[in-house]
Amino acid sequence: MIIRLAAADEWDRIWPLWHRVVATGTTYMWDPATDSDAARALWMAGEVFVAVDGDDVVGTALLKPNQPGLGDHIANAGFMVDPSRAGEGIGRRLATEVLAHARAAGYTGMQFNAVISTNTGAVALWKSLGFEIVATIPGGFRHPALGRVPVHIMYRDL
Repeated sequence: MIIRLAAADEWDRIWPLWHRVVATGTTYMWDPATDSDAARALWMAGEVFVAVDGDDVVGTALLKPNQPGLGDHIANAGFMVDPSRAGEGIGRRLATEVLAHARAAGYTGMQFNAVISTNTGAVALWKSLGFEIVATIPGGFRHPALGRVPVHIMYRDL
């Protein structure tokens, strides 16, 4: 598996994975019915990484400043792994690459604004990589099966 920055013209390879993940309505705030054009505008708005295995995009990440101007020293990122490849360490490898890239780019910390509490695999991964839950918003996410569930804001220094 190779992890690298995505080319601007690779959206058509990223979109099927993005759609599979978001369409479940269980791990991201975005509308599960988001179409490709709207999704591209959301995801391709920063530095985008892909984890490629052969010809397949098996993971992707977005890295960008969490806030503009005086808050742009704190990174924000989003990560997606092909659900059929869960448990293979793709998310951890992608995360360590993106964290190292963010540090090298001059970011001093990374903040996740909305880690869905029921996404226990993601919460455990981020904790194992040194992130802390700094706040929890009760009922901040409308889970399709569980109703309103908490959302965590997670942070770590770089």
